[in-house]
Amino acid sequence: MAIYHLSVKSISRSAGRSVVAAAAYRAGQELTDERQGLTHDYTRKQGVEDAFIVAPDGADWAQDRNALWNAAEAAEKRKDAKTGREYELALPAELDAGARKELARDFARELVERYGVVADVAIHEPGREGDNRNHHAHILTTTRMAGEDGLGAKTRVLDVASTASAEIEHMRGVWARQVNTALERHQVEQRVDHRSFERQGKEQEPTRHMGVSATALERQAAREIPGREPVTDLGKQNAEIRERNRALETAR
Repeated sequence: MAIYHLSVKSISRSAGRSVVAAAAYRAGQELTDERQGLTHDYTRKQGVEDAFIVAPDGADWAQDRNALWNAAEAAEKRKDAKTGREYELALPAELDAGARKELARDFARELVERYGVVADVAIHEPGREGDNRNHHAHILTTTRMAGEDGLGAKTRVLDVASTASAEIEHMRGVWARQVNTALERHQVEQRVDHRSFERQGKEQEPTRHMGVSATALERQAAREIPGREPVTDLGKQNAEIRERNRALETAR
């Protein structure tokens, strides 16, 4: 069953993060952060199916991943600056690799055209443990518009609370429409919806986001005893929620 997921996060210096390191990890490449004088080598990282850059017309320089993300770091002077923005997308397992790549590229183009930024796309395969349908993409964008001569003005519409929420909700709708168009084109019956169950008029209760730590603990427990009950509080809560949803579906 096709699953909807789109989350948006910022790469911020205040959290001790480097956008160069983030790009290297997602693309599975070796990049050098010139500001910190550190090389980040993720060439041995497994599961990176593809990686490519989508840039505005004329910004050919941005196709160099190392130059792009060092330019993003150099453009910011503040200690708490946001140097990148990440969109994490679930790609339908019902589509083949080529269709998933084109779908991720379409969303990246939408971001580039709407905000004038550069989008660095990394498509990841499902992990060796866990759900083998979990194809997904990480799209890392600049926080500044890009042109022929480099990076320019900040994309303030995504940084100001009064406009950011509406923009993100708009892009969530765009992603849902793009996924559904791709599913229809490939004659897949399932559809996704970016709205909450409540907004859809459904009685289903949403599960809670597990996060990295809880997910890792659940996977370790599953390796030790396949089929065992959840071991984390979040895992147990989600199991209860799924059971309640099944009961509601059966009652209908």
